[in-house]
This record gives sequence, C-alpha cells and structure tokens, in this order.
Amino acid sequence: MAIASGAVYLIRRRPSPGGRRQQAVGKVLDAADALEARLRDARSEIEAVAGDEEAEPVREALREMLRQRLWLQQHGEAASLDELDAVRDSIDAARVKIEQQLLRIERARAPLH
Repeated sequence: MAIASGAVYLIRRRPSPGGRRQQAVGKVLDAADALEARLRDARSEIEAVAGDEEAEPVREALREMLRQRLWLQQHGEAASLDELDAVRDSIDAARVKIEQQLLRIERARAPLH
C-alpha cells in the first residue's frame, strides 16, 4: 500500500499540462480509491457469510487494483486521455461487477433472516 500511496501523492502533486488531463488522473485515482474501499468491505462481508474461499474473486480484484495503480505510477504521466479514461472505465466496471455480486449474496441471505 505504501507504493500505491506514494504513486497517488506523486501524481497528484506534479502539475500536468492541461486541466482535462489533471482531471482525468484525479478521476482515475478517486475511482480506484472508492473501489479499493468497497472491495475491502466486500471481502469482509463475503468472508463473514460464505467463508474465506468464496472471497477469492474479491482478493483477485484487489490484486488487479494494485496492478492498475502500479501502471498509473509507471505510465500515468505519459498516458493519453483515452488511456486514462479506459483505466477509469475498467475500474468503474469492476465496481459494478462487485456490487452485483454483493447484491446476489444479499438476496441469498435474505431468506435466512
């Protein structure tokens, strides 16, 4: 996490040419932060209901988030707006997928209450 935090600090600290590019990087970082927080919550929820083995998709999503953060650290300054938008779209799609999985879990738990 120290690497990811350092990347966030460096990318947000460095001025980038053009407001749109800076906004794109900010949106990617905000989306990544939100997804990471949601994934941690999801992992806890899934482990509480279904056990540790069932949380593997969430752990894989967390690993993917780390890969995306590392990519952003290594390539963020040279990335085009389209590449940054694609990364943000990928993060948003992952968030939607996790939310759908959590909704299915919640529905499965409902009869138990």
